[in-house]
Amino acid sequence: MATDTQVIVSGAGPVGLVVALDLARRGVRSTIVETRQAGEPPSVKCNHVAARTMEAFRRLGFADVVRDSGLPADYPNDCVYRTSVTQGHEITRIAIPARAERWTDFAGPDTWWPTPEPPHRINQIYLEPLIFAQAAAHPLITIRNRTELIEATQDDAGVTVTVRDLPSGATETLTALYLVGCDGGRSRVRSIIGAKLSGDAVVQRVQSTYIRAPKLLEMMQGRPGWMNLSLNPRRSGNTVAIDGRETWLIHNYLYEHEEDFDAIDRDASIRTILGVGDDFTYEVISKEDWIGRRLVADKFRDRRIFICGDSAHLWVPYAGFGMNAGIADAMNLTWLLAATVNGWGGAHLLDAYEAERLPITEQVSHFAMNHALSAIAHRRAVPEAVEHDGAEGEAARAALGAQVYALNVQQYCCGGLNFGYFYPDSPIIAYDGEQQPGYSMAGFEQSTVPGCRTPHFWRRNGNSAYDDFGADYTLLRFDPTIDVAPLAQAAAAAGMPLKLLDIAPDERTAVYRHALLVSRPDLHVGWRGDALPGDVVGLVDQLRGARG
Repeated sequence: MATDTQVIVSGAGPVGLVVALDLARRGVRSTIVETRQAGEPPSVKCNHVAARTMEAFRRLGFADVVRDSGLPADYPNDCVYRTSVTQGHEITRIAIPARAERWTDFAGPDTWWPTPEPPHRINQIYLEPLIFAQAAAHPLITIRNRTELIEATQDDAGVTVTVRDLPSGATETLTALYLVGCDGGRSRVRSIIGAKLSGDAVVQRVQSTYIRAPKLLEMMQGRPGWMNLSLNPRRSGNTVAIDGRETWLIHNYLYEHEEDFDAIDRDASIRTILGVGDDFTYEVISKEDWIGRRLVADKFRDRRIFICGDSAHLWVPYAGFGMNAGIADAMNLTWLLAATVNGWGGAHLLDAYEAERLPITEQVSHFAMNHALSAIAHRRAVPEAVEHDGAEGEAARAALGAQVYALNVQQYCCGGLNFGYFYPDSPIIAYDGEQQPGYSMAGFEQSTVPGCRTPHFWRRNGNSAYDDFGADYTLLRFDPTIDVAPLAQAAAAAGMPLKLLDIAPDERTAVYRHALLVSRPDLHVGWRGDALPGDVVGLVDQLRGARG
């Protein structure tokens, strides 16, 4: 049976839901097929919503809903390193504001973000239902739960997708213009397009256990943390606060020779990480064991079929960039699809998705893997003296703490991965010869070099500049005497939405060195200059993918 949907999305995790929501914001109808039943919770996975993801939620209209959820407002978001969670000594601490302090505490390494939406700590079991509710309420989105995508074919006109209703076993045919696979690490859509994963199949093994332990919080010494990392010579791990009261996810970082999850004494490991005896009681809610990998697909697209998120890349979830990178994929792809569906995107616009996202994915995967290897090295070199009292123990903890802080402040306050990445070789960006500044996991330099993220600034009306941008292209004009009518007319003739936004002198920040700048729908710089180019039609055609 055919439907009137324009895009089919496989998978109703956070990435698939964001694909559908941003398409809907742009007037595109979609159908999501998902094997789980409505309301079925995800596994206890991602614990961190990056700043760029929060910016996406702001554009979608529900950032405040997300920020009002998660850990209790007064629960500390610190990352605390101790010899064990409840006993021994504190080694170091990365201070991160609690939700209630996010807009008033500007002292720590996680408080300087150049954005209206700093990061937020919330586990996926709470986050995903919030996004699902937004999608389920939207009239342009249809969600087909308990439905499995079996096969997909395509031709010049669109895609034909065969799905199975899991309760009845009945199959059905759906048609659409495009298919987007957001169906996870075992992606059926990735298999359909013949994409192959390559990289490092095993970076580390982690025996993870989701527990309920109502007494644990009161047993912690000092200020508790969102991440409570245990470093000792016997068994290192991480105890993540899930609800800030009684539920916790405990990561037991296995040694290289420990290849069989079931062969490791789970209970003994948990007790060592927590620093508790046999009299401590807890309930195992679920086992969440995982293997950290660094795998990237060799292609993200086959004509009308695309893959995003874990379907396209799998890596060690340091810096929380599994889900967050997937949502960055989504926000890059959706405007390209919508522009094409809505008629103003050129014949080559969709080529930009793979050209932009695949190289960035490869870069980020190496950041994550290299960080994981460094963290493993630190855990393997914890000296026995860190558990000693007296001067020897204090010296050992100070030395280890300095190393651990320097390494891990990068992943928990990862400004570079949020704001530093750029698209250096895109067919739809008008480059001007200036090199984009480099970045690291934490470090970056704001820049208006084409391909970089459009730098944020606040306006005199109190708005984030992003709130005043158009939904599609925005022309920032810092000199009101420049006549931009030729560019506006060329955009209008091509059907490309372009909003003119005049910026007052006291709103302009030093990073904006040019009088004019075009910001893309995904808040990356598409073009800049001190005057319009001689060929404004050519610029518009390049930006909208109409040039060969």
